Amino acid sequence: MDVIIRELMAEDKDNWRDLDDSFTVDSTLVLSLTGRQVEFTVKKIPSYTKSYSQDQLNEEADRDNSDYIHNPDRIVYLALVENHVAGRILLNRNWNKYAYVEDITVDKKFRGLGLGRKLMDKAVRWAQEGDMPGIMLETQSNNVSACQFYSSCGFTIGGFDHHLYQGIHKNSDEIAIFWYLIFE
Repeated sequence: MDVIIRELMAEDKDNWRDLDDSFTVDSTLVLSLTGRQVEFTVKKIPSYTKSYSQDQLNEEADRDNSDYIHNPDRIVYLALVENHVAGRILLNRNWNKYAYVEDITVDKKFRGLGLGRKLMDKAVRWAQEGDMPGIMLETQSNNVSACQFYSSCGFTIGGFDHHLYQGIHKNSDEIAIFWYLIFE
């Protein structure tokens, strides 16, 4: 299997956005705070399928891809398997000088091949080469596989927000979790 991780180029069509990001939610994180240390356990819940792309379609359709090309403060890396876009990571230099992962997605049919790790490794190199102190990102408490992935990459929880998603869905029980990988 031929895997290439490369920057988004001007000649790339918008198909790099067309990835199946759906996943099964069957558990959620239960967070606890001891001093400044946030820890979690996993609790099973009734399963359902979730996809972020449906929520982001209109927002992404308006985005100009050129913002990410040859821009020292923003970049998109694509994971290609046999010349087919199988994953992506969108990064920017955040106001607090951290690299911020706007989105990381591996198409459902390509999961388990290590593409997420390769994309994250590329993000780490980009942040280090840009003299950023680390990487930050946000995900939800019910995206347990993503949370476990970030933890396995060395990220720790820096904070959480119970109200962030209630602006979208008033009765949402999702908790926004903010993850950080701080370089030494």
